[in-house]
Amino acid sequence: MPLQERILSSGEAETSDVTFIPARLDGPAYEMGYMKLRKALDKANKERQENLTDAPVEMDEVLSSDDDVSEHAAPLKGGVWQAPVYSESLSVQLDQQKLIKNRCICITSDAPELDAFKVLRTQILQRTKEQGMNTIMVTSVKPGEGKTMTAINLALTFAREYHQTVLLVDCDLKKQDIHRFLEFSSDRGLIDYLEYDMPLKDFIIWPGIEKLTLISGGRTVSDSTELLGSPKMKELLAEMKNRYVDRYVILDVPAVLDGADAMVFAPLVDGIVMVVEKGVTSLADVKKAVELMPQEKFLGFVLNDRTGA
Repeated sequence: MPLQERILSSGEAETSDVTFIPARLDGPAYEMGYMKLRKALDKANKERQENLTDAPVEMDEVLSSDDDVSEHAAPLKGGVWQAPVYSESLSVQLDQQKLIKNRCICITSDAPELDAFKVLRTQILQRTKEQGMNTIMVTSVKPGEGKTMTAINLALTFAREYHQTVLLVDCDLKKQDIHRFLEFSSDRGLIDYLEYDMPLKDFIIWPGIEKLTLISGGRTVSDSTELLGSPKMKELLAEMKNRYVDRYVILDVPAVLDGADAMVFAPLVDGIVMVVEKGVTSLADVKKAVELMPQEKFLGFVLNDRTGA
């Protein structure tokens, strides 16, 4: 079946309305899709200029704990879903002021951008849940378009949903930026499993936010493509996917046109979301990047508006 029309117009500092385009890249749908993407880019730019605001953002309290944590399956109590209990591995304390400064804006319940990410979450849930799809790769066309911030804010938004947990995984082995944006130290990451067989529970971090765990940190490597496409990575993703039926796994993956990492990794996931930066990404590059992804897994675009930064 052809993929439905879908593109979320959002932003790290500001957001626009939700618009959709076809993800399919053949025939009339292909031409129409890119015409609509061009119109969406133009519309976002116009509305961004008309609605620019410097309204301050109030901040909620961030949960924190000094105890060791680990995720356990969320039990059913009297038929009602319960949040998981964390009892092993590492916990960290986040500074909400630093999160807001670093554009992790979905930590607050009154952030104006939150509604746009809730729409994105809903679209992903509707598209994936019934099919048992729960591993979602977030990538971009080129580096610097906001994929990591999109992955973080999407994970924060998924953690607000009542009936599932979320695991955010930093799969950019050349950078490991998630823990830097969240501003906590971490000397363990995906590489520790892929190269040193470290147990999964030993490098999962609980950031003090209910229903959210993450993996980010440790050393970086230059030969990342071979590791991301290795049997061990496939084995790890299968464990992440199947361990808890009520968990979504959001994977921050390098940009498609920045090497072979995304192409190697894409066959291992259930769905793919691609970030496109307004006013920066060319339609030719968008076309090239999407053609390199498995079409049956492509969920759509996130149009990232950072002109207010």
